[in-house]
Amino acid sequence: MNRLIDPDMLDRLAPAGFYVAIRVGFAFPMVEHNHLPAGWIREYGASGFIVHDPAMAWVYRNSGVTRCSTLGIEDAQGVLELAKNYGLNFGAVSSYLDSCSGGQRTFGFFFRSDREYEEGELEILHASLINAHQAYARPTKLTAAELETLSLVKNGLLMKEIASLLGISESAIKQRLKNARLKLNAKTGPQAAATATMLGMI
Repeated sequence: MNRLIDPDMLDRLAPAGFYVAIRVGFAFPMVEHNHLPAGWIREYGASGFIVHDPAMAWVYRNSGVTRCSTLGIEDAQGVLELAKNYGLNFGAVSSYLDSCSGGQRTFGFFFRSDREYEEGELEILHASLINAHQAYARPTKLTAAELETLSLVKNGLLMKEIASLLGISESAIKQRLKNARLKLNAKTGPQAAATATMLGMI
């Protein structure tokens, strides 16, 4: 799976909407995909439901996948019941905690309006979440020279300009960019620079 959540797969498995947060650190995700109904997004935010949402509580207490109907957490504010007003009748919650990356977590909420999720569907959703988490891992093998070159590409310099600035040949710059692209799974130098920026490497 590539770096992006597969929208076609989620449209099939979560036709009522979904929300995915990838590599949440202290407070914010590195990447998020919010495809929930606009009305629910507004009500959820305006009402401060995040602190009362049993699904949100579940993702920070667990690693795995379950149905919203089996969370086992009290919904005192009736958040899940209110969500049904927007067609979010049946939900699945998935959470993955990566102990090797400073405790970063990836989680998702997935909804259907027609029926409960089947076991196989839950497994697919959770596996996709783990794949997305791993796809956004920060590569550890980029050299200082490759990062320096990506930083200059990010600033809009051309290969000839970078070579002149660093006092090395254009072919050496091309090799650095090629290596960085391969390590970052990017097709172009600017894409590699954008990925490194997103990952906080430059």
